[in-house]
Amino acid sequence: MENVISLKRHSVVRAGKTLEVFEAIKTRRSIRAFTNEEVSEEEVRKLIDAARHAPSAGNIQPWEFVIVRDPERKHRLAVAALNETFIEEAPVVIVVCANEVQSGLGYGARGIALYCLQDTAAATQNMLLAACALGLGTCWVGAFYEEDVRKVVKVPKGVRPVAIVPVGHPAEKPNPRPKRSISEIVRYEMF
Repeated sequence: MENVISLKRHSVVRAGKTLEVFEAIKTRRSIRAFTNEEVSEEEVRKLIDAARHAPSAGNIQPWEFVIVRDPERKHRLAVAALNETFIEEAPVVIVVCANEVQSGLGYGARGIALYCLQDTAAATQNMLLAACALGLGTCWVGAFYEEDVRKVVKVPKGVRPVAIVPVGHPAEKPNPRPKRSISEIVRYEMF
């Protein structure tokens, strides 16, 4: 029984197969080319469900998600994202937004300036890992003109777009990128 609980705690399911969480972390890649295969509503719902289970400061959950399938709106998002055309080629684009007002009510200026961004970043990472587990490709796009994205998806005042995530079936398999070694990034007790 304990082995089953342990397996469930550290695993996710991909097309009927168990995918180790650590494997998803290590095999996830930024995908910028997609097939024409559609992404189902059920798959999108699973991504949002994974995102909403992320931790958040004070459990405020300041995230909002805009699901975009309309070709013209996806095109406008691609233009707002410095003309990254792969965004509009994805069947689905998810705009992740941070509700600054909600975080501010709980934590004041620090909630607005930091916590809501950390919270939505955690939600976005959950979404990327869930997509990997489902065999979907994603790319976390943070380079965009915020006001343009705000206009494209009609983000209200007090809510801030923080990520654009194109989602689709990968048409590429990028090689792993080099990562800094643990010894380069860890300090003990002090910097």
